[in-house]
Amino acid sequence: MVWEEIPVYWTVDFTNLETYKNAENQLVEMITRDKNRCSTIIWSMANETPISDARNAFINNLNAKARTLDNTRLISAALLTKSKDLNSYVDDTIVENFDIVAFNEYLGWYGGNLDDADKIQWTSKYNKPVVVSEFGGDAKQGLHGENNERWTEEFQEYLYIQNLKMIEKIPNISGLSPWILVDFRSPRRLLPGIQGGYNRKGLISNDGNKKKAFFVLKDFYEKYKLAK
Repeated sequence: MVWEEIPVYWTVDFTNLETYKNAENQLVEMITRDKNRCSTIIWSMANETPISDARNAFINNLNAKARTLDNTRLISAALLTKSKDLNSYVDDTIVENFDIVAFNEYLGWYGGNLDDADKIQWTSKYNKPVVVSEFGGDAKQGLHGENNERWTEEFQEYLYIQNLKMIEKIPNISGLSPWILVDFRSPRRLLPGIQGGYNRKGLISNDGNKKKAFFVLKDFYEKYKLAK
């Protein structure tokens, strides 16, 4: 099942008409190309964009355009979340025009304490399915240590264990996607001896070796498969 997304990312110039035309053109090309592919289930309008009136108008216009091109598939975007103490939530008016509430969360990697995972309470004021569109953290395959040592397989393994405990309890949770399946080239990831020009958030290394967290997620999926 494929989530397809155009690169409306972070702080593009939402006030620039040419930027909007570029985004709409990419949206039209994506939907025209793939609307007959049965594996595609979601059109995504954006990823981690900060809220503003200009951004809201930009994305809502893309949403409306997408529905004229394909009124059969679900529409969403990977949104930012908010948190206070141990409470986390999405508060974004563009959700009202989407079919799914989706967001990226990186507990234990970009912030937060993994030991608090089972205490965190998620709430949603939107009566819609929830999808965690990204979660995860980096590990160098073959690097081992304690589960509190960043970049080790044990740390990533523990991160997945704790995040999945939290995700299971999110109201209306309907799906999740790890970021990402396989380590991939990323020229901005330059940490010597660890990244070496790769994003190491993969569950599988770039040379095909499965990390310990791979089996955590595999067992999680197997549990739900057996439950059904």
